[in-house]
Amino acid sequence: MEDREVLLKVENLCQYFRMGKHVNRAVDNVSFEIYRGEVFGLVGESGCGKTTTGRSIIKLYDVTSGDVYFKGRRICAGVQRYKDAISAAKKQAKEQINKLNEDSKANPDNKSYNDSKIAEIKQELSETIATNKRLIAECNYDQKHCDKLYAKDLVEKLNKNYENKEKDDEYYHYLKLAKKAKLVTQIQMIFQDPIASLNPRMTVQEIIAEGLIIKGITDKKYIQEKVYEILELVGLVKEHATRYPHEFSGGQRQRIGIARAIIMQPDMIIADEPVSALDVSIQAQVINLLNELREKLGLTILFIAHDLSVVKYFSDRIGVMYYGKLVELASSDELFAHPLHPYTRALLSAIPLPDPIYEKKRVRKIYNPIAEHDYRTDKPSFREISPNHFVYCNDQEEKNYKEQL
Repeated sequence: MEDREVLLKVENLCQYFRMGKHVNRAVDNVSFEIYRGEVFGLVGESGCGKTTTGRSIIKLYDVTSGDVYFKGRRICAGVQRYKDAISAAKKQAKEQINKLNEDSKANPDNKSYNDSKIAEIKQELSETIATNKRLIAECNYDQKHCDKLYAKDLVEKLNKNYENKEKDDEYYHYLKLAKKAKLVTQIQMIFQDPIASLNPRMTVQEIIAEGLIIKGITDKKYIQEKVYEILELVGLVKEHATRYPHEFSGGQRQRIGIARAIIMQPDMIIADEPVSALDVSIQAQVINLLNELREKLGLTILFIAHDLSVVKYFSDRIGVMYYGKLVELASSDELFAHPLHPYTRALLSAIPLPDPIYEKKRVRKIYNPIAEHDYRTDKPSFREISPNHFVYCNDQEEKNYKEQL
């Protein structure tokens, strides 16, 4: 896996929401990579932070802390960790200086030594503050200017291609598109609720074409042809273009949402539980459609779901989230063959099968984190138990998991 191109890299992502004095840690220190062309499944129960992770990646939320890299360029950067580092350094320096001042009062002979130590502490503090302020400035710059820098790279690449050619109408057309290009629009999202995500006052053609218009394309004939092409690609017909969202079924609305995403020719799609609001028969159709589009267009997909059986069928690798943390990450086959974290086992035990004999004997496992883990002294971290199989555990648990394998 190491020699494959990493398209999206998430490092120590944190997304906190302040609710009065309480801080809701919706996503807490999550890290993973998605390789070009793969489907990465993100699963967990409702409220575990899956959707928040997807929305943070696509910049619908400003991340609290951590970094998100797309195509090697940082698109999201949280500054809270640097602010916390400054606060911690100030607190520590204050405590040290107070101790030295007290020692100087009690032992006047030590005053000159203590004064020199205080000067050193203040110097270290000012350097720590300056370093973290510089990192904050870099984060803000990357987050604010990632699209401009991407557009600049495209313009330079275009000029290089036309260096020895006559600059014709085609060049100026592509130059206009390059100047308006945005890196983040290379990631598109399919939302969970197909009706709530579509504007009821816009026709299907207006909904699907909106991205092209924002991109800077003004040729109405080209836009119409492109909309018709995409509609047929997702299993609809061009006659649907003039209709409104309320005239369609749930599965058709989700196809419109998929069409709106893929018309932008993205490199990556975040599918946020795209089948959870649909009937089982329609779910299969939409999953098969996504599979076909993945092969035809070479898409990379972050597939968010709570149904592990759907994810197994569709995903190359699976990450399991619980209470804002990523607790296990492995390939689809490995995760189902050797689930290690007790929460993953509980999720797998909840999958029903259309077999009455099996269902009578099926035992549901209940995950109780207080009973399962003792993290009072031995603190957990995300560790590689076997090649490309990661689990959130402490030293004792790591030893037990390795023995199980």
